[in-house]
Amino acid sequence: MLDHQTDKRIAVLGLGYVGLPLACLFATKYPVVGFDIDEERIAALRGGYDRTGEVEKKRLLDLTLSETPFFSEHEGIYFSADIESIRSANVYIITVPTPVDKNNHPDMRLLFKASEIVGKVISNGDVVIYESTVYPGATEEDCVPIIESVSGLNYNKDFFVGYSPERINPGDRERTVEKIRKITSGSNPQTALTVDELYKSVIVAGTYLAPTIKVAEAAKVIENSQRDINIAFVNELAIMFNLMGIDTQEVLAAAGTKWNFLPFKPGLVGGHCIGVDPYYLAQKAQQYGYHPEILLAGRRLNDAMGEYVASQIVKCMVKKDINIKGAEVLMLGFTFKENCSDVRNTKVIDIVENLMDYGLDVVVYDPYADHAEVEKQYGVKCQSSLDTKKYDALVLAVAHQEFETIRFGDLKKDKSIIYDVKGLLPYADGRL
Repeated sequence: MLDHQTDKRIAVLGLGYVGLPLACLFATKYPVVGFDIDEERIAALRGGYDRTGEVEKKRLLDLTLSETPFFSEHEGIYFSADIESIRSANVYIITVPTPVDKNNHPDMRLLFKASEIVGKVISNGDVVIYESTVYPGATEEDCVPIIESVSGLNYNKDFFVGYSPERINPGDRERTVEKIRKITSGSNPQTALTVDELYKSVIVAGTYLAPTIKVAEAAKVIENSQRDINIAFVNELAIMFNLMGIDTQEVLAAAGTKWNFLPFKPGLVGGHCIGVDPYYLAQKAQQYGYHPEILLAGRRLNDAMGEYVASQIVKCMVKKDINIKGAEVLMLGFTFKENCSDVRNTKVIDIVENLMDYGLDVVVYDPYADHAEVEKQYGVKCQSSLDTKKYDALVLAVAHQEFETIRFGDLKKDKSIIYDVKGLLPYADGRL
């Protein structure tokens, strides 16, 4: 098997928000092939364009190679959609999405497909490292058998497996991948050390070697589940304090003067991690006969916040005698978080759809979102710029930095309202 002396030839499967930055980081020290089944994505990356905005054009072009580096052992990255281009790798890192379906059940089809692909090209002694978020046990119980079946090789004899859960914060230019400490693990002690040393060679923040793959898997799902539960708590506080006529932000500021008060804020909980990972842990627990109470209660509350926000916007409008039917609303932001183009599992759509159910006309403006992707996924058209039109309601849904300079007064009619989902505007008519 591989050890610290073996030259590493790395294939990264899946070049999204997680895979591309990771592949580029490894490419500074190792020969890397970045593989994705999306041929348009591959063509764009070869031209220096990353639609996620996570890797700048100059960095992409500086690292990109015109042919596979595996035979020259030259550091850099070759982008490919051809499975044959990764056959000579000896380390395979899988970074594909693991979403939930419409019933909030784990959808691991992409992960299983990536495992099949690796099974077709893997050789004796190779290491496969999973980064995708899964429930405890998924790597060894669900993915490894696929590799064994397709390759005909034996686990922990002919090939070895590691798990190092992704820690990417989309849109964050300060806490980039190499600056976030990484959990590592392996299918046996030697593999664990090999995986840990590999990541340690590029992650300047260091690594934490977990004792087993299952521990590493469980650590990943509770990271985001913990945040989900805490945000659900402050969302519930916001609902209660709104009924009492108390400003939630002022309450949190006062409570925050205690040294051990946790600084969570109310808001929409979407995206590909916090709003998804709890379902993976819950499903696994249910297989053992335990129905999680707090975990799923937090999910239900957070999933309902879009509908709640929409009702509060309408209530504010009614108080100002604004005719609801046909009223025009400007929704500022559509991505799941600020300064990021990721629209996966965005909860802004819940506000938009509920406002439309009330009979309002909603216009969406987001300078970060891929407008074609928004229309494809959600059937919503985004404006590419702000015009001089005035609206009956302005909703700050996402705190993009570009919105800090907006002159809200120029966009208001005489009786317009401003609703601040993010709690940033002191002059808003309503906020969480």
